[in-house]
Amino acid sequence: MRAGRGRPLRAADMKKDVRILLVGEPRVGKTSLIMSLVSEEFPEEVPPRAEEITIPADVTPERVPTHIVDYSEAEQSDEQLHQEISQANVICIVYAVNNKHSIDKVTSRWIPLINERTDKDSRLPLILVGNKSDLVEYSSMETILPIMNQYTEIETCVECSAKNLKNISELFYYAQKAVLHPTGPLYCPEEKEMKPACIKALTRIFKISDQDNDGTLNDAELNFFQRICFNTPLAPQALEDVKNVVRKHISDGVADSGLTLKGFLFLHTLFIQRGRHETTWTVLRRFGYDDDLDLTPEYLFPLLKIPPDCTTELNHHAYLFLQSTFDKHDLDRDCALSPDELKDLFKVFPYIPWGPDVNNTVCTNEKGWITYQGFLSQWTLTTYLDVQRCLEYLGYLGYSILTEQESQASAITVTRDKKIDLQKKQTQRNVFRCNVIGMKNCGKSGVLQSLLGRNLTRQRKIRDDHKSYYAINTVYVYGQEKYLLLHDISESEFLTEAEILCDVVCLVYDVSNPKSFEYCARIFKQHFMDSRIPCLIVAAKSDLHEVKQEYSISPTDFCRKHKMPPPQAFTCNTADAPSKDIFVKLTTMAMYPHARLRCMCTCNRCTFCICQNFLNSDLLQSVKNKIFTAVLNRLRARVAEWGAMLLADDEGSIIHQVHAIGSVEDSIFVESSHGPLFLEARHVTQADLKSSTFWLRASFGATVFAVLGFAMYKALLKQR
Repeated sequence: MRAGRGRPLRAADMKKDVRILLVGEPRVGKTSLIMSLVSEEFPEEVPPRAEEITIPADVTPERVPTHIVDYSEAEQSDEQLHQEISQANVICIVYAVNNKHSIDKVTSRWIPLINERTDKDSRLPLILVGNKSDLVEYSSMETILPIMNQYTEIETCVECSAKNLKNISELFYYAQKAVLHPTGPLYCPEEKEMKPACIKALTRIFKISDQDNDGTLNDAELNFFQRICFNTPLAPQALEDVKNVVRKHISDGVADSGLTLKGFLFLHTLFIQRGRHETTWTVLRRFGYDDDLDLTPEYLFPLLKIPPDCTTELNHHAYLFLQSTFDKHDLDRDCALSPDELKDLFKVFPYIPWGPDVNNTVCTNEKGWITYQGFLSQWTLTTYLDVQRCLEYLGYLGYSILTEQESQASAITVTRDKKIDLQKKQTQRNVFRCNVIGMKNCGKSGVLQSLLGRNLTRQRKIRDDHKSYYAINTVYVYGQEKYLLLHDISESEFLTEAEILCDVVCLVYDVSNPKSFEYCARIFKQHFMDSRIPCLIVAAKSDLHEVKQEYSISPTDFCRKHKMPPPQAFTCNTADAPSKDIFVKLTTMAMYPHARLRCMCTCNRCTFCICQNFLNSDLLQSVKNKIFTAVLNRLRARVAEWGAMLLADDEGSIIHQVHAIGSVEDSIFVESSHGPLFLEARHVTQADLKSSTFWLRASFGATVFAVLGFAMYKALLKQR
């Protein structure tokens, strides 16, 4: 969690306020200490108990509102004392340095009383306050030190004087510091070393900061670390001084002029031992940790609003970050992460986030290691299906820190409502979901694995407990790289709303099973016949003998009846990687669900295929019909006008005109390499319509274009 771009996280961002309670034996000076702090002078008259004092945030060094509460045994009951203890963040036990009885009461009464009212695992920090130091010429520290060593919850001891205003402000500063920068979670005084939870947190911080993953923090990495945590770089001499301090105490703290993990941990141990807890806490909070050394929910799950019918995708900055993360851990530079490299990547996670099914969800190399493309695909899948999980994972990797962004939410693009895409007939989305539906054993798993380039031989090596119901990979459509996400929907009588929600549907049937197509047809009629979701029927296992489907009409006739592309033959039983033609077609249909393209070949990429899609599109057919109707109506009006005269003069001329009209109908819409001839018809003038030679020219031109178009068509077929 960050307080702002480029600003280190302060304790004020973690705590709303600090509540300090002063307790002790009567007449040790508790009330005098509070009044001396407020008025900056010793009070002539001291009341039995001071009212609660609130110090504004802008007055305190840590910019945190501070409440100071006094306790009076004469005015308050034991029940009120217990309630005050439960509400306090830190307790100052006040004793008089000239009163041995009050010192003895620290251990015999006050510390046991406080510990009884607090949880053992979350003891309140205690400050021992020796007041009235102006009355003696000796220190009480020799008596207090054994007590401090006995009780680890005691943060420090301060000797002060309310009368001389000695160490009054320091007393409350230490009390505030004990709350905002507690020692307990960081350090174990008995063993004189950091606690395991602190070591674990600092180790994660070290690994994130080690951006080249060489095991040391070089000068550039140390400067970056210093800047993002403390908002100021270190001078070259200061960097060298830090490394010299480490070299002096541990032999392997510096290697190749870089600070090792041991050296990094030693520095923070040194800070804590010298009372500079705030340095370590500033680092921990900058990297998202709370007082219990857990990553805060605000850091892991920043606010991200996702309206209905919108999806989530990674943006360009996120992919650049993931690319650098992959390169950081791909030590052998083989463009794949081995199990050890993947394990090293996940050391900054509290658990291993990916299971063995991931290897069958994305692309891997021949060894089964996740490739660079597979790595990005898995992150894309997580973002699409569970964006909160993606935000959490990016938080573990330190995305907001390394990219100096407000939070991981800056890595996410929320797409616009799908209804707007349909209205505008264009989309800016890059991830498209395809639900793969069919009977059990019809070949759906083969379709999913084929998207990853795996033939039947490789698919048979997949263990049943490692199978995945998802597959995701990139597909190129008209030169654009898009992600196609396939989801295997289990066979059921009725699909749930979540199983219907997608961008395109792939209905798979087994050509060798006569009962297979009936399920696809039934599901289509139940859920997709009246839907705007495009559907594609895939005839799987096309290498096997095709049998007649036990359905009222054939799959081909079914597709023609419902204006769908014809069934696509598909098999993954090949020597090489299976064909990706159906995946290109599925992605194209998802990108342009309004187009209803009826492609005459299977590739959807060649020039002929693109031309056919254009010529057969609903828009062009509509324009063609309108132009034909306009021309035909004009000719009929002209014929009616000249009817009587033509009938008397030359009956054969009428026949010639009628044939000419039919010739125009045929020739206007001849498809050629230059497009439909109706573009030329737009320039037909009224004068041309009056001349019979116009029809001769039109017929001749149409014939020429038809011949050229047919020649090009044959050439394209031969080339393919």
